[in-house]
Amino acid sequence: MKDTTFTRRAAILGAAALPAIRNAAAQARPRAVVISSANRNNGGVNCCAKAMEILKAGGDTLDAVIAGVNIVELDPRDSSVGYGGLPNEEGVVELDSSCMHGPSRRGGAVGALRNIKTPSKVARMVMEQTDHMMLVGEGALRFARAMGFKEEDLLTEESRLQWLTWKKSLRDGSGHNNWGPGIDAPPSEQRKAAVLREIKEMFPNASEELLAEAWENAIHPPHGTINCIALNEKGEMSAVTTTSGLAWKIPGRVGDSPIVGGGLWLDQDVGGAGSTGRGEENLRVCGAHTVVENMRHGMAPKDACLDALKRVSRNFNDDLKRLEPIDLNFYALRKDGECAGAALWNKASVNATRGAQFAVCRDGGESRQENSVFLYERK
Repeated sequence: MKDTTFTRRAAILGAAALPAIRNAAAQARPRAVVISSANRNNGGVNCCAKAMEILKAGGDTLDAVIAGVNIVELDPRDSSVGYGGLPNEEGVVELDSSCMHGPSRRGGAVGALRNIKTPSKVARMVMEQTDHMMLVGEGALRFARAMGFKEEDLLTEESRLQWLTWKKSLRDGSGHNNWGPGIDAPPSEQRKAAVLREIKEMFPNASEELLAEAWENAIHPPHGTINCIALNEKGEMSAVTTTSGLAWKIPGRVGDSPIVGGGLWLDQDVGGAGSTGRGEENLRVCGAHTVVENMRHGMAPKDACLDALKRVSRNFNDDLKRLEPIDLNFYALRKDGECAGAALWNKASVNATRGAQFAVCRDGGESRQENSVFLYERK
């Protein structure tokens, strides 16, 4: 009789526990999540929304992230990515991109690619249609042509204005610049005012806001980039990074964005990470790979990113004065759906109007921006 009573009690308790067990099982199943860098004009928010739309329709995770970043690649208002990206020192736009597909554990990349608006799609073609991991320069362009991509001029009037502003802002040791009005011209007053007056004459419809941005970018060459990582409900992941790189760079310069393990890394069993900002400093710590390995060893995404940023800081002996001009951000998405964005500084510059952020869309909800954690705070 005692045994029977125990069995009935166990059955009752077991029945009561079933809903909790079911809830736990549901929570253990991955939820669809997409994250990306924030970018201008709600680029990151729109990117995540598009990627989530494809995930919820049952699309592949790589289809999702590439469709997401295509929005920014094709937006001429974002001067750090794709069409309208700020050019190299010769006035030519060169694009870089890499992608990784978690389920097949494959990747592809292109560097210093000219005349193609969507380098992320070409990176995918390298992954799918070749036995290589990366193509660069003229070889990447020839491959893109062979794959049917259309060549187009990537320099917009706005990016040309900014390039000319940079050219005119340069001076040699004696203060001379071949791109100025000439040594026989009447003397001009201050350098900035003189340059912007010349640019205004060349581009009479340019707004004061654009002229101010052009001068700031001439003096402090900007970085850009968009990184996007996706996780679907089956636990499959993919990631992509695409950029026009550092403004006014030496032709052929390649940063971290197309370097698998630098500006992008993904391990289907652990998670993915990507970066935006100064690629040279990220490459010195193999940032994306470092973040994913940190997560492999049990770190939460935010801690994994902060650790990578501490390694960057260590390379400068934690000297905040030397670190001050460096803008660097990491983004991480773990296999269980936990994510984070992290920045070296709370703001990209002293004059920045907002703090570091990243975009995220969870399980089909509204795509929005969230605050990134940061290593150092600008006073």
